[in-house]
Amino acid sequence: MKIQAHAESHVVELDDGSRWQIFPGDLAITLSWKPETTLHLEPSRDRVTSHVLVNATDRSRVRVIAATETWPAGDVKDALKDG
Repeated sequence: MKIQAHAESHVVELDDGSRWQIFPGDLAITLSWKPETTLHLEPSRDRVTSHVLVNATDRSRVRVIAATETWPAGDVKDALKDG
């Protein structure tokens, strides 16, 4: 999948029409994304996120949830504290 839009730093829209919120601790990873970046969506085993987006070029991963969902505040705080 390719990036359709990434106007908001924390939300990415893919060319399949899906929209994903990027985990706050992973935003820096997305700075190198370009419109031609190929991403793969995979299920996550993380308690905070439902999926991960994997950059096909460098295999970097960002945790995501559907753009319509809300982050579980306590879990996010714990995950950011733990690194």
